[in-house]
Amino acid sequence: MTEALQVDRRSQARRRVFKGGVITFGGAGIDCTVRNISGGGAALDVANAAVIPPTFRLAIKADDFLARCRVIWSNGKRFGIAFD
Repeated sequence: MTEALQVDRRSQARRRVFKGGVITFGGAGIDCTVRNISGGGAALDVANAAVIPPTFRLAIKADDFLARCRVIWSNGKRFGIAFD
């Protein structure tokens, strides 16, 4: 699916960002880069999206942000999440 088609399906506009984040689950933490974000979700880059579980917590220290998340789509090293 192209980026343009994904944008058309979004219920909220996302803004581009480049922030460090941490995905936490089961006592583990994986660094990620937040590429875009909205009130309902975000797109994240990681070294290996295959190791990311279907649900987790995302922390963005620079924004004092913490949210429960679920994976919506994955494309190699980038994946989209929805905030629960």
